Amino acid sequence: MDTVSTYEVLRLTIGTVLLASAPVLAVALVVGLGISFVQALTQIQEMTLTFVPKIIAIFAALALTMPFIYGTLMRLSDRVFDLIVSGGL
Repeated sequence: MDTVSTYEVLRLTIGTVLLASAPVLAVALVVGLGISFVQALTQIQEMTLTFVPKIIAIFAALALTMPFIYGTLMRLSDRVFDLIVSGGL
């Protein structure tokens, strides 16, 4: 296994992790900003108001995007296994 193959696998892995986690992170960002905006407008500084809706939104987003995440991870594993079979690793 040479340096180019190692960098290729690392690049694929980092790209896949970023792509697979992007929908859930985007939902967490939007919900967090929305809650912060409501807290700033109403001046309610309750800690559970921040965490509970965000956790519910993250679990819902995870449930809805699970097929996308699975497909993304399967594509990565197929490419890595193809590299292993072809002798690239």
